[in-house]
Amino acid sequence: MQTILITGGAGFIGSHVVRRFVTEYPAYQIVNLDALTYAGNLANLTDIENAPNYRFVKGDITDAAFIDKLFKDNDFTGVIHLAAESHVDRSISDPMAFVVTNVIGTVNLLNAARQCWKGKEEGRRFYHVSTDEVYGELHDPNEFFVETTKYDPRSPYSASKASSDHFVRAYQNTYKLPVVISNCSNNYGPNHFPEKLIPLMINNIRHHKPLPVYGKGENVRDWLYVEDHARAIDAIFHQGVNGETYNIGGCNEWKNIDLVHLLCTIMDQKLGREEGTSAQLITYVTDRAGHDLRYAIDPAKLMNELGWKPSVTFEQGLEKTVQWYLDNQEWLDNVTSGNYQKYYEGMYEDR
Repeated sequence: MQTILITGGAGFIGSHVVRRFVTEYPAYQIVNLDALTYAGNLANLTDIENAPNYRFVKGDITDAAFIDKLFKDNDFTGVIHLAAESHVDRSISDPMAFVVTNVIGTVNLLNAARQCWKGKEEGRRFYHVSTDEVYGELHDPNEFFVETTKYDPRSPYSASKASSDHFVRAYQNTYKLPVVISNCSNNYGPNHFPEKLIPLMINNIRHHKPLPVYGKGENVRDWLYVEDHARAIDAIFHQGVNGETYNIGGCNEWKNIDLVHLLCTIMDQKLGREEGTSAQLITYVTDRAGHDLRYAIDPAKLMNELGWKPSVTFEQGLEKTVQWYLDNQEWLDNVTSGNYQKYYEGMYEDR
């Protein structure tokens, strides 16, 4: 019997990981811990909320006393830590929120695991989910991030994630805590909060709103379908080697502007609009401060050692993603109302 704590399980990636573990491992007890901030949404999990091996706990990883009690009350055999502030733009306007959640919150979890697992580390695992942004940016088109790439974070968000990665490794080295880390590329897919590029563009195209593209749209990202990421997390949690890092990438590099044009084409087809209609909404805005040019991951270690590989091409995944948002417009409308609208207006109105 395993009892696994998944932090941030009501968020975008977290909800897909929770769903996978609840459905694939009915003998496991899955505890979903989420603070339900703006990006946490229990509507992401309505299909499994009544599963007998699933339990939701509302709480904040920055509350050390709460985390200590949670660990003492539950004999967790594993932790999959996804809870994080993750939007780069928000980190530029409020870096301290990222320090508190991503660094202090992670250390709170590490401390609780260290205390509760002391002397019985065998069979336990603390899995920290991180990002490729800790590596900085790439300029050589033939260069890729690998697990040994030197860290070079360039935004408050990536700096906070780099710091949390270092703390996880330090606890493994100092306290022999059984840990693994993964660094992933940009995720996309269903249930993504629409401050991020793909759901933002889908929603704006649907409503004939401008499509804000930073700079000239030349920035390159590697895109990973979120369900493939959940599969990779599953493989690493069960088969990964303690103390190791695994990079997870989709092998799908796209310039932002090319991605937006592809989305416009798909949306025009789906909505029955004349080809080229949505592309007219593209609006170039002032580039983001410290905007990294290119990220690209080499997932060879994960593929060769654990047998993982992406299950869909980018075009297939994007088609599925667009269709999900069109089929779930009520979900999208609910999360794009209220505070999100105020945030969106403040982020782009002066650009």
